[in-house]
Amino acid sequence: MTVERVGVSFEPPLLRDFDELIRRKGYPSRSEALRDLARKSIIEASVKDGNAEVLGTLTIIYDHHAHGVTDKLLHIQHHHHTEILTTTHIHVDEKDCLEVLIVKGKAGEVRKLAENIQALKGVRHGGLVITRV
Repeated sequence: MTVERVGVSFEPPLLRDFDELIRRKGYPSRSEALRDLARKSIIEASVKDGNAEVLGTLTIIYDHHAHGVTDKLLHIQHHHHTEILTTTHIHVDEKDCLEVLIVKGKAGEVRKLAENIQALKGVRHGGLVITRV
């Protein structure tokens, strides 16, 4: 693959902070770090389109003792069966569960699924990570 060389100007404090960040993350060069930042920004902008085809994960932690949360989670998941490819469930302790849903579909529908689940009483935390297909 051919590459094009471009120039970027940084204020010294910003460059010091950037160099420290890429050192901690283990990047071999500033160029690779900048390429990753550019790819990330392009993906984030492209998945804002509700019709974009996305793939990702929804990770939640919930208290399965919370009134009706398990039934509500199952109901929502069945309603969104076309967006959910698979789920993984583990028991964290006596009351908490961690569940990971692997999702695929239109960004708007995947976000709606995530928001519906994250809003349930008993769901302590949730995070959606998506990328373009």
